[in-house]
Amino acid sequence: EWGDAAEPCPRGESAHGAAACRAGGGGSWPLRTPSSRTSSAGPPRSIAVWLRVGRRCSWMYGELTEKEAAERVDRSLDHHLADQFEILLYKKNRTPLWLLVQVAPIRNERELVVLFLLTFRDITALKQPIDADDPKGGLSKFAKLARSVTRSRSVLVSALPALKEPARTSHLAHVSSSHLNAVQVMSLSGDVLPQYRQEAPKTPPHILLHYCAFKAIWDWIILCLTFYTAIMVPYNVAFKNKTSEVVSDPKVIRKNYFKSWFLIDLLSCLPYDVFNAFDHDEDGIGSLFSALKVVRLLRLGRVVRKLDRYLEYGAAMLILLLCFYMLVAHWLACVWYSIGRSDADSGLQYSWLWKLANVTQTPYSYVWSNESDGPELVNGPSRKTMYVTALYFTMTCMTSVGFGNVAAETDNEKIFTICMMIVAALLYATIFGHVTTIIQQMTSATAKYHDMLNNVREFMKLHEVPKALSERVMDYVVSTWAMTKGLDTDKVLNYCPKDMKADICVHLNRKVFNEHPAFRLASDGCLRALAMHFHMSHSAPGDLLYHTGESIDSLCFISAANVRALTYCDLHTIKRDRLLEVLDFYQAFANSFARNLTLTYNLRHRLIFRKLLNTNI
Repeated sequence: EWGDAAEPCPRGESAHGAAACRAGGGGSWPLRTPSSRTSSAGPPRSIAVWLRVGRRCSWMYGELTEKEAAERVDRSLDHHLADQFEILLYKKNRTPLWLLVQVAPIRNERELVVLFLLTFRDITALKQPIDADDPKGGLSKFAKLARSVTRSRSVLVSALPALKEPARTSHLAHVSSSHLNAVQVMSLSGDVLPQYRQEAPKTPPHILLHYCAFKAIWDWIILCLTFYTAIMVPYNVAFKNKTSEVVSDPKVIRKNYFKSWFLIDLLSCLPYDVFNAFDHDEDGIGSLFSALKVVRLLRLGRVVRKLDRYLEYGAAMLILLLCFYMLVAHWLACVWYSIGRSDADSGLQYSWLWKLANVTQTPYSYVWSNESDGPELVNGPSRKTMYVTALYFTMTCMTSVGFGNVAAETDNEKIFTICMMIVAALLYATIFGHVTTIIQQMTSATAKYHDMLNNVREFMKLHEVPKALSERVMDYVVSTWAMTKGLDTDKVLNYCPKDMKADICVHLNRKVFNEHPAFRLASDGCLRALAMHFHMSHSAPGDLLYHTGESIDSLCFISAANVRALTYCDLHTIKRDRLLEVLDFYQAFANSFARNLTLTYNLRHRLIFRKLLNTNI
């Protein structure tokens, strides 16, 4: 194998790759090597390598290497020319090897040649056999090989059309594909040659580059909107005063803003990072300014006032209380870490940070600092480990007495722990007392439902109500609760003013007003007056509405089911006196109502009006 001519390559390539590496005088890299061995009768083997500018292959020249071919190689490399030629080179064991070489210069973004792509193709099998028995036939060997160049070229040219034809056998198809791969490598042109330049970064379509024009424009737009929101909006938003009067006077608005939220907004938007840039001392004024960032949390009060409009009171308060509890635990954890860091810097090796460092096997060490002109504490646990441990300690102290694995040892730690326990006791009682009340309120409807069912069952047992009637009563109670959820409609309507109450009543009775022809010509005022006097009731199958001899003083409209109801039905009832009162006021509608009113059952002709049970249908 001709690749054995190479010395060991420092890059650790394969045999062919090593040969290619040494072929460039130590300044080349393999680009492609043959995937498998081929016999001498098979297609020529080929290999492509990168060659640095200024490198040569002169160490592979021998006594039969043509001087013209060697000069052609030097001319192509010196003048950066693309060329293709045949040359006789020698292996390490001085065995001659005929190669078809193609030289292609590789340029960078400045059109300067920085590399050469050299493609070597072994064409020894296409030459006449070399007579190795004649010790004096050096020139005759060269002559025989030189005369065979023309014939070998004709063999290559004649083989190319055959490669493009469809393969007739599996062996021919394999040979044809091998020849095509070799031809593609040997026929590199300027438009397919690689370029030695940095490729442009490819980002996904949904990712924006930080230096693109769209990102810059977007940032400026957001910045302008932020300035407008911070400067213009607070001075142009109306508010309600103590008497619930809407104030829209710009002067009064500005005065109210300066008295209320101006100082908080100012402290929350100060450039604290700029202050810290000028003061690197943690105990300096920069640290004090950084503590003012907590004032920003007062803005959460605005959010709290808005949540009640969109969330249920119990759920919103429960979430807010838990978030506040975690926030206080976070603050206390930060203070606990600060105390531990201060004690550790003071050399108290029994503080909780030193113990944590020993447990996690990341001990602290001292190094001399030129800035502080003294020893400085370095290494130790990671920031994540310290924060999680501090938060764990504060949570255990706030919810219980702690577990002892993280304990206060120094005087500062003990004083802080005492204060934290006092605050945590009050906070725990306040927050979780509210949580208990909120959970009771959230489950009050369910508790009321079960209490009602228990009262009904006890009543049935106490008065020995028949089983069939008891089942009817229980079904009615359950169905009524499913319809109303235990809400008293009249009680809720009494919360609203008269006008709003009329609108709600029209909405509740909309099915009767829309479907019954008697209300077709009624005006909006008439419908509002009628709706105020309608009452809704829920009836079960088999209920008797009226008995023989009873005085009828109301008119019933069925909105669900029918008179012979198979299921529960809803009745909209209006008293006779109330109906006549409205009709007397709306005389035009009274005539239309009397003309279009259709009685499903006229009690003047029927003595009993009842709903039949399912078994009677």
